[in-house]
Amino acid sequence: MFARCTLRALAHESRLASFRALVVAGPDGLAAGDIAQQLGVSPSSLSFHLKDLSYAGLVSARQDGRFIFYSANFDAMTGLIGFLTENCCEGETCSVSAASKRSR
Repeated sequence: MFARCTLRALAHESRLASFRALVVAGPDGLAAGDIAQQLGVSPSSLSFHLKDLSYAGLVSARQDGRFIFYSANFDAMTGLIGFLTENCCEGETCSVSAASKRSR
């Protein structure tokens, strides 16, 4: 269930871009207004997408005065990467040649 929820949250272009920006920003995160400006999205649209990322456990929010700062949940990201790696290639060792053989 965890992986499905996190993958669904990252499946939208704006949510993926938001998450990428937060990963690049590191543990301190970014103010919501800075994310909106960086991505060129309206604050209301960004709020909607950040809520979905937060619900999926991929981001957390903290209030600092008048500003809300969002940061990536690196533990959740590591868990998702581990899930994808563990379940990759039907349990076989992953390689470019193995993937191209299966696609033929």
